[in-house]
Amino acid sequence: MDCIFCKIIAGEIPSYTVYEDEEVKVFLDINPSTNGDLLLIPKKHCTTILEIDPATWKHMLEVIQMLYPKLKEKLHCEGLTIAQNNDYGQDIKHFHIHLTPRYPDDLLAHQFNKDLLKSLEEVHQILTEA
Repeated sequence: MDCIFCKIIAGEIPSYTVYEDEEVKVFLDINPSTNGDLLLIPKKHCTTILEIDPATWKHMLEVIQMLYPKLKEKLHCEGLTIAQNNDYGQDIKHFHIHLTPRYPDDLLAHQFNKDLLKSLEEVHQILTEA
């Protein structure tokens, strides 16, 4: 398989691993947004949230709950942004969760084009119509 994350799991590509068990691996992002920016990946290859099994998803959430206090204690972050992309915007086609520690002066901004937004009423109607 030509998946970079599968190669990291197999040890073919080195990583700065901070946690690993039989189901998941957590390592430092090589292109971090902040200090301690992590990637959490399942060891079983799947591409999107539609393919991940519920037990692995639950375990990944438990790992996040275990790691967040450690990030706060060791790196003194004041928050954590959790992000997960599917299909569009997903650079590596192996399901992964970004765990980005947040700091008061990190300057991370969620930028978007407000001109593309529909009204809340219109979006609500689209999502709730049969």
